[in-house]
Amino acid sequence: MKITGINVRQVEVPLKEPFRISLGVITHSRSAIVSVETDEGLVGYGEGAPAILITGESLSGTTDVIKAFEKDLIGTDPTDLEKVYWIMDRAAAHSGCAKAAVDMACYDLLGKKSGLPVYKLLGGHQNFMETDITVGIDTPEIMAAKAKKHVEAGFDTIKTKVGTSFAEDLARVKAIREAVGDDVKIRIDANQAWSAKEAVRLIERLNEYNLELVEQPVAYHDIAGLEYVTKHSIVPIMSDESCFNAKDALRLVERRAIDYLNIKLMKCGGIREALKINAICESAGIEVMLGCMAEESNLGITAAASLGAATKNITRADLDATFSLTDLPFKGGMYVEDTKKLVLPEVPGFGFIGFEE
Repeated sequence: MKITGINVRQVEVPLKEPFRISLGVITHSRSAIVSVETDEGLVGYGEGAPAILITGESLSGTTDVIKAFEKDLIGTDPTDLEKVYWIMDRAAAHSGCAKAAVDMACYDLLGKKSGLPVYKLLGGHQNFMETDITVGIDTPEIMAAKAKKHVEAGFDTIKTKVGTSFAEDLARVKAIREAVGDDVKIRIDANQAWSAKEAVRLIERLNEYNLELVEQPVAYHDIAGLEYVTKHSIVPIMSDESCFNAKDALRLVERRAIDYLNIKLMKCGGIREALKINAICESAGIEVMLGCMAEESNLGITAAASLGAATKNITRADLDATFSLTDLPFKGGMYVEDTKKLVLPEVPGFGFIGFEE
């Protein structure tokens, strides 16, 4: 099987409401949806959803990089995943979203060629992932009401964004805990908002409301600060923006700078690199969470859920982006059961069908 063409289409879907984090506000899902065509008539689909607030990538830049990949990948067997990776890596530095889109499409083709769902190709541990749901920054009253509504709908883990001021964050977490009760897990994500010493002080107070974990408390480049927080916090600390690739993961693990690690396909460049990151963490006894960008659609979520379902060391999921979209741009892929359960279809590849026109 050989690649004969790579098409890319930009898709924009409004969020149901603006989503605020400490780094800024997101209003739309904007992604580059890729179709990799082959001489055997099989087509693989993937998605590059750049999150400029996190990765610095833009939709136009991601699209241009994918188009640049095409000339080097024509004639390559898409199931030669290692060859595809290194061709892309030579063609463009970084560019995680563009690489993730093509990588995803090639895994889709491998599944279709072999007649297996991707989650089985990747390990087949189980065929589903249960996700949390995230509450963006707002007033304590609004955030508490949203969290309560999510719990009443069936979610048992709330992830809440924080990172504006100590008093505001304390009021938010307090209101959410009082609204959802004691049995619901609460994760908080500061998106790099704090200094190391400030984080230790804040986390101690916020843990009065029983936190499961704290995600990315300090700036992405402050590995020493992250290590300091982890060593001085009684609440487990998770990295997100501090880990883009396997080299970052190895550095974090060597320094024991984290308790957990969040993998996002759009950061690391796809499933191939995500598997390496997870292997490093598993070897060090560090569990992994699979996350997503707010800009992703059901394509990216399906690919991430497939990886998470397949591997035992990925024990948590923050794959809630599709719940915020006004519409899904693509047919097929994962489907939702019991509010929070993302189930992978028992069909070859990811089960993608085509665009919702």
